[in-house]
Amino acid sequence: MRPLPRTAMASGLAALALVAAACGGNDSPGSTGTTARAGEGASLKAVPGFDPAAGTIRVGIISALTGPGAPIGRPLTAGNEVFFNKVNAKGGVAGRYKIVFEERDSANDPQKSVAAYNELKGSVAMFAQLFGTPSTKAVLTSLKADRIVAAPASLDADWVREPNLLPIGAPYQIQAINTLTWYVTDGGGQGKKICSLAQDDAYGQAGVQGVDFAAEKNGFTVAKKQTFTLGKGGEGTAAVQGLKDAGCEAVFLVSLPSDTAALLGIAARTGFAPQWFGQSPSYIGALAASPLKDYLAQTFMVASEGTEWGDTSVPGMKDMIDDIAQLKPDQQPDYYFAFGYNQARAVVQVLEKAVALGDLSHAGIRKAMEQVGTLTFGGLTGDYVYGRAVDRVFPRETTLFKVDAGKPVGLAAVKKSFITEPAREFKIG
Repeated sequence: MRPLPRTAMASGLAALALVAAACGGNDSPGSTGTTARAGEGASLKAVPGFDPAAGTIRVGIISALTGPGAPIGRPLTAGNEVFFNKVNAKGGVAGRYKIVFEERDSANDPQKSVAAYNELKGSVAMFAQLFGTPSTKAVLTSLKADRIVAAPASLDADWVREPNLLPIGAPYQIQAINTLTWYVTDGGGQGKKICSLAQDDAYGQAGVQGVDFAAEKNGFTVAKKQTFTLGKGGEGTAAVQGLKDAGCEAVFLVSLPSDTAALLGIAARTGFAPQWFGQSPSYIGALAASPLKDYLAQTFMVASEGTEWGDTSVPGMKDMIDDIAQLKPDQQPDYYFAFGYNQARAVVQVLEKAVALGDLSHAGIRKAMEQVGTLTFGGLTGDYVYGRAVDRVFPRETTLFKVDAGKPVGLAAVKKSFITEPAREFKIG
């Protein structure tokens, strides 16, 4: 995917007639252009990121468009774009306000994310994407101080109880808990030596927390824990050798795709072939067509959510495939596109609620998030019950995939949308 422009309005040629039609008759009689009609006759005032005269809501996107996170950040942002295109083609939020997004490249660097946040915070209504666990943690204090809502493009369980975050999906911890519980009960892993290999940062720690909880609840001991540094998987020979020397028969991997390729390449060359389980961001479809494809097909499974790409028996998948055909026909099947699409769906529903409540200020959007209720995603990810942060109910399902080069994005579902008892018992906050 080519990089998007720094400032972009999600629009398409097919939508122009609809957009033009939607622009007519929006202002109430006697409107000055500085306010616009809300749900039941209330007025929406101009606030940072919202221009009722122009009919636009401006949101920020801080994503990894370069660097090790780009194979995730780019398709994820494309998913944002397609869903926003869809909404704008129907007139925009509440049929009236087009979504405009300001995009910045963080390169998955927390310092760059903080700089981008500070640049944009005064001119956006909210952040529709904030990429990566470390970057979200770096910005979180400012989000709270500024009372701005952001949608994190990561799945740390910590996000569930953060009042300024709009998370979707089951947390990373749940992925590990469900996966390893399945492995020791139904997957042939009872009595096997289970280990972990994780990125040495907050993202890695989230996965390891899930591994530890699974061990506690299922009565096994994590035989070996190894770490590596983001972008330096190629220097991970000692870490991989340590797992091999410890006799690890299964390894839960917490990585990004470039490091996955490097680390598993080392494992393959050294004859180390445990059962690998990858946390969802560890995988990218290109791996299924790489020189590692046979090794992956034999040893690697991915913990994620939802269904296989193209399974139109799932309503959300059918809608997404149809939207791609209409709005971005050159988009290739991609594992991360669906996350961005779902993330944008959640953002739009919160903005719709804010319009209905008559307040698109930062505080108003946070209030809307608390009152939006249950959001559903058509089976692409689990339902999420919003409300006050302490009352949120997050999804706990996991789908396990195996690598199959004959499938779109190279993944075939092994066990769909299952919840184990330890996952039900996992508590946050």
